Amino acid sequence: MRILLLGPPGCGKGTQAKLLCKKHGWEHIGTGDLLREAMRWQTPVGLRAQPFVDKGNLVPDELVNDLIAERFARSDRPKSFVMDGYPRTLAQAQAFDGILAQVGMKLDLAILIDVPDGDIVKRVCRRWSCPKLGCKATYHAHNNPPIVAGVCNDCGIALVQRADDSAETVKARLVVYHKDTERMIPYYRDQRNFVRIEGNGEVKGVFGCIEKAREAIGT
Repeated sequence: MRILLLGPPGCGKGTQAKLLCKKHGWEHIGTGDLLREAMRWQTPVGLRAQPFVDKGNLVPDELVNDLIAERFARSDRPKSFVMDGYPRTLAQAQAFDGILAQVGMKLDLAILIDVPDGDIVKRVCRRWSCPKLGCKATYHAHNNPPIVAGVCNDCGIALVQRADDSAETVKARLVVYHKDTERMIPYYRDQRNFVRIEGNGEVKGVFGCIEKAREAIGT
């Protein structure tokens, strides 16, 4: 099963991707982890991306596409996965289709987790994340708190609040989302199985809706 999760920043893509992969044994693919891994192992793409990261700049679309292509060119590329945070633009979506086609793959399902902007701002400002590489666990002070306050359920280490989880930063990220990422929605709606899910609910409830969407297409 190959799933793409779409939606505004803070809608719960990472949390839902983690739940799906934990239940089904799929690979959770996020560009952040891939980028850190590529730089750590000094792959060709990692070396090209390092200067941008060191200066605190966004990695260009071309490099991000190359990063994904590098992952899927490996012999251990995943057969089943959940994409989280990529693609972010229409150009990236088109490039990703080409990357998958080269290895004889295609997406099975694109899911939009839809949450209004005002609720996103409230949600993200109360979000806590696990800083451990590869964990990806995120929590919310009210909707999805950790078992022990301030501690990751899975890793047992102290949670942190991301520097970009301020109201001003979130609002700026939403402007970018509406300008760039929303343009992908018609593309996926027209190209393949596409489902919109209301993301303003309990984590388990949203997960249940995703599971129903997955079962509805017979995979």
